[in-house]
Amino acid sequence: MAKYLAQIIVLGGQAIGRAFAKALKQEIAASQEAARRGGGGQQGEKRAEANARTGMTLEEAKQILNLDDLNDLERIVKNYEHLFSVNEKSNGGSFYLQSKVFRAKERIDQELKHQMDAARSKQNVTR
Repeated sequence: MAKYLAQIIVLGGQAIGRAFAKALKQEIAASQEAARRGGGGQQGEKRAEANARTGMTLEEAKQILNLDDLNDLERIVKNYEHLFSVNEKSNGGSFYLQSKVFRAKERIDQELKHQMDAARSKQNVTR
């Protein structure tokens, strides 16, 4: 009986070890992919930080707000206001979707802020 119990414990430990190793490899691969998408370096770190803070990538935020170009500020605001009001709980909308719309706008605002900061620092360097 003790022999079988020991075998069960060893096999369970091996399965857990393999699962942990697989999860660790996936996390490393995801981290490397995020750095590659962010452009690497300091700018990549800022994008990864913004993604983690809002829980959403820039691509996902653009899809939610149906945007192709971040330079069209009027369209960003128009799409945000429309989607936010359509999903108003009092109008029978979904609070979950409304919060996704809000987070998407928040993520895009952070990206625009980073772009402005980068442009300012580049401008200060050339002076």
